[in-house]
Amino acid sequence: MTAHVEGAGLARLVEVMDRLRSPGGCPWDAEQTHESLAPYALEEVHELLEAIETGTRADLREELGDVLLQVVFHARVAAEHAEDPFDIDDVATSVADKLVERHPHVFADADAATAEQVSANWERIKKATKGRDSVMDGIPASQPALARAQKVISRASRAQLDVRDPAGVGIGPQLLAIVARAQAEGVDAEAALRQATRDYETAAREAESASAGATEHSSD
Repeated sequence: MTAHVEGAGLARLVEVMDRLRSPGGCPWDAEQTHESLAPYALEEVHELLEAIETGTRADLREELGDVLLQVVFHARVAAEHAEDPFDIDDVATSVADKLVERHPHVFADADAATAEQVSANWERIKKATKGRDSVMDGIPASQPALARAQKVISRASRAQLDVRDPAGVGIGPQLLAIVARAQAEGVDAEAALRQATRDYETAAREAESASAGATEHSSD
């Protein structure tokens, strides 16, 4: 039996990606850019979420691999940049350094006995190291509206801000109120809506089948 070597699979993936991207490799892979790959990254993350919520362990392993491929692909493209190249090792080193920096209760002498204290330290360190002026800085504008609303409410809550909601009775304010309720109850609003939509879709398919069956019987 061949002994398992830690990191061998990742090293092989990097080698395969390098072969695909290099001269004599795959024409499609060779012409990709960060911009052209962006939609695939988003799609793979959504497929990973679906695997987490409704898939098997095999589905989860496959979708994690597809997300990892996107990271390795982008890093390979980045390595070719003329002025500011970086590779997958630079990416891994950067995120490892970030984890050490933001976990001083593990790697230094800071105290954080609870998950809440860890989160507070994380936000404080992130704000200081990134030079952010507001707790709202860094929330992606392209994030789905429901998920972004919950992130904004979560940031405001953790910062203990006394937010006076704008007056309004339209659909937007009502949706925001529901998201605030989800945040208060510890519910992921985006995941909850996805599940409710799946349930509705199942019921709609059942109604569709029943309607088709009734039509067939009536025509007999």
